[in-house]
Amino acid sequence: MSVTIYHNPQCSTSRKTLELIREAGIEPVIVEYRQAGWTKALLKSLFRAMKAKPRDLLRVNGTPAEELGLTDPAVSDERILAAMVEHPILVQRPIVVSDKATILARPQEKVLDIL
Repeated sequence: MSVTIYHNPQCSTSRKTLELIREAGIEPVIVEYRQAGWTKALLKSLFRAMKAKPRDLLRVNGTPAEELGLTDPAVSDERILAAMVEHPILVQRPIVVSDKATILARPQEKVLDIL
């Protein structure tokens, strides 16, 4: 099985999710998205697979989301998406892609459903 985790090693949920994947006997592709960054195309593909919109995965705590005005309900998905590309920390984590599905692994045990 092929598994990719968009991972932030400073996030305990992300670390625990990675641990669960490895305990299942899978060594995933690990993308440290804060270093690698995002592209609009990749984010759109992930959101489409998750049947989600950018706002659904907008991280507010510990990010510049509020100061950028992204929490205003009138802000468009395109503006949020552009901000996510510019500030990778704005995307909730961890996102896990497997042959079965693409999910936001919060809580981390959700990853077990797609392994």
